[in-house]
Amino acid sequence: MSLAFAQSGAAPEGPGPLVQFFPLILIFIVFYFLLIRPQQQKSKAHRTMLGELKRNDEVVTVGGLYGRIMEIGEKVVTLELAQNVRIRVERSKIEALAEEGGNRKTSGDKKSGKDK
Repeated sequence: MSLAFAQSGAAPEGPGPLVQFFPLILIFIVFYFLLIRPQQQKSKAHRTMLGELKRNDEVVTVGGLYGRIMEIGEKVVTLELAQNVRIRVERSKIEALAEEGGNRKTSGDKKSGKDK
């Protein structure tokens, strides 16, 4: 005896391929705007800052050293940390320009107007 299987109409299909990839596309868009794009902007601003460095600018290195630029080469910068104390640093290791007086202002430095 042979078995016969009854076939119903067309089998129900799942959602289309575009609908299946929509969550993946949405996640990529979110990652782009929250992670990738801000990092690219930060990197571009850092490259611009490095390109605009000039002699006598006060800078902070990645290691946290504050110094004044004495000589600028294409890849190496000579910083003066104190009188007659000079170091050579790779240009890309300069993190930022130092604030006036060597202090960086943070949001915790605000004083209230009610001093008694």
